[in-house]
Amino acid sequence: MKERGLTGVQLVTSDKCLGLVEVLGEFYPEAAWQRCMVHWYNVGSSVPKTKMKEVMAMLKAIHAQEDREAAEKKSVDVVAKLESIKLGKASRAVAEGAGETLSYMAFPREHWVRLRTNNPLERIMREIRRRTRVVGAFPDGNSALMLVAARLRHVAGSKWGTRKYLDMSRLRDQQREKKYENN
Repeated sequence: MKERGLTGVQLVTSDKCLGLVEVLGEFYPEAAWQRCMVHWYNVGSSVPKTKMKEVMAMLKAIHAQEDREAAEKKSVDVVAKLESIKLGKASRAVAEGAGETLSYMAFPREHWVRLRTNNPLERIMREIRRRTRVVGAFPDGNSALMLVAARLRHVAGSKWGTRKYLDMSRLRDQQREKKYENN
């Protein structure tokens, strides 16, 4: 993407794909990385079903805080609570990964709900998978590419593709404020 002209990247939201996380610093050293909190909630997969609702409520409480400092404090509390109820594996996962899910808090509050997860991209990928599975086998790579490109054009031209995802004026205002604070 950088070779195609993508500049000004400030945040990349993804799952914990190690290859992507490692090269992010090489191509966009100024960009922060945000671990998709929905993917991170898979911490719950190491929890017995009887404790799942309680643990998920604790994890969501971390992200319900008013700022990063409060969220970090809440994550320490959640780690202690998980240890107290003998969920060591989940406790370690929260201790090691909670900070990776809080990068979005450095951006305007109005953007938080959109930045903390990569679900929109996941939705597009699921739609492409659904369409390509119907076909089954493609005669060559070009025919698969044509189908995927046609589906992406359809999404881009639909109501879903024309909605404004983020109001970038809020980000510009925040950057101006930080610039004035530093001067």
